Amino acid sequence: MSARKKAILQLIIASILWSTGGILIKLIDWNPVAIAGSRSLISGLVILFYLKRPKITLSKAQGIGALAYASTVILFVMANKMTTAANAILLQYTAPAFVAVLGAWLLKEKVRWYDLLSILCVFGGMILFFTDSVGQGSAAGNALAVISGFMLACVTIALRFQKDGSPVETMLLGNFLTFLVAIPFMGGGLPSTQGLLAILALGVVQLGISYILYGLAIKHLSALEAVLITVIEPLLNPVWVFLFNGEKPTLLSLLGGLVVVAGVFSRNIFYAQSMEKERKKAGESFES
Repeated sequence: MSARKKAILQLIIASILWSTGGILIKLIDWNPVAIAGSRSLISGLVILFYLKRPKITLSKAQGIGALAYASTVILFVMANKMTTAANAILLQYTAPAFVAVLGAWLLKEKVRWYDLLSILCVFGGMILFFTDSVGQGSAAGNALAVISGFMLACVTIALRFQKDGSPVETMLLGNFLTFLVAIPFMGGGLPSTQGLLAILALGVVQLGISYILYGLAIKHLSALEAVLITVIEPLLNPVWVFLFNGEKPTLLSLLGGLVVVAGVFSRNIFYAQSMEKERKKAGESFES
């Protein structure tokens, strides 16, 4: 198998593994912060085993990235417990819109017309979610999911600030930090055997192995290919919960989710096409 085909397979597997988070979290009857911490401890050990000799620089960007990562995973688990899995994952998927805004402000990156269109679509979908919050999802849970998306954007910005750092090491620190924050919430007994198995699956498979596969795959694929494949995650997450937990998203939630995914998906397609055109122009100029 060629490196490119292997990378596509790795990214598909990673996206499918990510999408299992909603249903696995729903199976655990425990404090959400404790769930996030125990999941991250296991994930951190998996990543540490893979890295063997991690490069910990403790730079400002690495530290902020780890803090933002810990906030992201804790808030996401809390949102899953307070609202529907569909709302949690699709509202967290607003992160690219926040990246566009923060990138223009902090990194002085140019905001293009499709960035603005994506932001409008994302916030339009969010309005639909909050309009429907009197249904199956709660407004508080939806709000936590949005904040989780914002913190995920902060992780991305922190990684862009790192010139010689490694995103995997940042995730490693973030996982162990999440565990430390969660220790006070782990009292009052352990979850059931089903819950413990779900936590193990979350740490090893849904968070640990998936991020290793993603790191390996992204080196051999274009941005457009990566976007087309990883969109599997927010689409499959509510499907698993519906099939195995009977959680049915309402019509407005589905519509809001489609608007959010369409906005982010379209923005990244336009971005990838724009970058490809710029590369071709640069190549033609070099040849001439």
